[in-house]
Amino acid sequence: MGLTCPNCGNEKSFLAKTLQMHVVQAGGEELELSEQTPPAMLELLCDDCDTELDFATLDADQRREMLLLVGAG
Repeated sequence: MGLTCPNCGNEKSFLAKTLQMHVVQAGGEELELSEQTPPAMLELLCDDCDTELDFATLDADQRREMLLLVGAG
């Protein structure tokens, strides 16, 4: 994919922070999942030094691949 941390040069390990919402229905004795949203990408961090990578500076193919990888695409 070609990600590189601008701070430490790490090219192997990154942390993708996502958010996903779930609607849970409580009816009787059981809980049911009635709706869920696809995850949204919040942050992309270097796993070595915690520097945030600017998601907007990735090229379109890199952004698409990252979103598909985390289930947000």
